[in-house]
Parts: sequence; C-alpha cells; structure tokens
Amino acid sequence: MPGSASTGLSDTPAPPRESAPASGDRFAAGLRGFGPPGILATLVILGGAALTPPLAAVLVLVWARLSRTPWREIGFVRPRSWIGGLAVGVALGVAFKLLMKTIVMPLLGADPINHAYHYLAGNRGAVVAFLPSLILGAGFAEETFYRGYLFERLGKLLGRSAGARIAIVVFTSALFGAAHYPVQGLAGAEQATITGLVFGTIFAVTGRLWMLMCTHAAFDLTAVAIIYWDLEAKLAHLMFK
Repeated sequence: MPGSASTGLSDTPAPPRESAPASGDRFAAGLRGFGPPGILATLVILGGAALTPPLAAVLVLVWARLSRTPWREIGFVRPRSWIGGLAVGVALGVAFKLLMKTIVMPLLGADPINHAYHYLAGNRGAVVAFLPSLILGAGFAEETFYRGYLFERLGKLLGRSAGARIAIVVFTSALFGAAHYPVQGLAGAEQATITGLVFGTIFAVTGRLWMLMCTHAAFDLTAVAIIYWDLEAKLAHLMFK
C-alpha cells in the first residue's frame, strides 16, 4: 500500500528451479554427443563393422536405443506402402545390377568374372547357404550402418546443408568401396563405390531405408543369380565385344 514500509520482498514469484537431469538422460546425451562416451560408442560400432556388417547393425540398433535416438533419424521410417517399397526396390536393384554388369563395369575395364564368388557357379548348395547372410548382411546390415548410422553421425557433425550432404555421400561411398576391396579387389571396390553413391544419394533425399534395403538385397541376389547361371561373361560382353 502507498506509504507503507518496503519489506524487500517482490510480488513476482520466483522461477521454478530446474531439476538436474536424470542419470539415464545424461548417459543417453553422452552417447549422442561427441565427447568420450560418444566417441567410444562410435569406435565400438566401427570395430563391429570391421568384423562383420550384421554385428555393426546390431550395435547400431543398441546404440540408438540406449542413446534414445529416434528411429527415423537412422532411416527406420514406416514406408507409405511396404509392398510398394518392396516392388520398387526389387525392380531398381535388378535393373541397377544389370546396368553395372553390362555397361558400367565393362567401361571401367573390369574382369567379367567375379573370382571371389565364382565358386557359386552351378553350386546350388553353396548358394542356398549363402542367401541368408547375403540378404541380412547386405540388404539390412550394410544399409543400417553405411547409410542409417553414418549419415546420422556425420549429419550431426557437419550439419544439414547441401554441401555437407554431398560430402557425407562421397565419404560413406568411399568407405563402402574400401570395405569391399580386401575380398573383391579393385573391381569390387569400384562397383561398391558407385552403388554407394547411388544408394547414398537416394537416402540423402528420402531419409528412408526400407526401399534401399530391398534394392540392395535385389542387387546382390541378381549378382548371385548371374554367377550361378554362369552368365557373367555373356552379360559383360553383351554391349562391348
């Protein structure tokens, strides 16, 4: 009231005190960041990728769960149509492999025969045994790691500009190609780098993995079918004698 002595108290209520983040929140934030916990998690996942892609994919899923990273940020987005994505992916994968075999790789001077997997030619038992690891290891695991995980990590580090996305596509494609060199040599590394550029560009635009997983699996299954039926040389010389 006017004329009354000041009590030194304010009529404005004090803002509520923020509670300290829970330990689980701090742990998750650490895994998402680029401090020691985040770097250690990255090194563990990279180590898994060096051993086998399925292990890397499992580690990525564990990391996403523990770090509370939304699934959509690593490409696990519900497709508008599961069947539609499968159909488009299979058609794209088959067509892309035939294009690579008949035109792109011959232009690069690649050996028509993939000697690393030529043992599959006419070998039904080996092909049947190889299929599960092919579908899971390539279609699911490699896309989860090389596109989903690496794009998320590098995107957080470099940003989302057009230049950053181009750099991410190029870097992950080179890494994808290098991973194929020890088993398949230069031709395998070249093919993997090109497919990485195509798959990476699609993922950079769509942010979705389902169709890409189907494309990748169809690409590799077509490659195995070509080897099994001993069509490698015929297709490689179809356009260029």
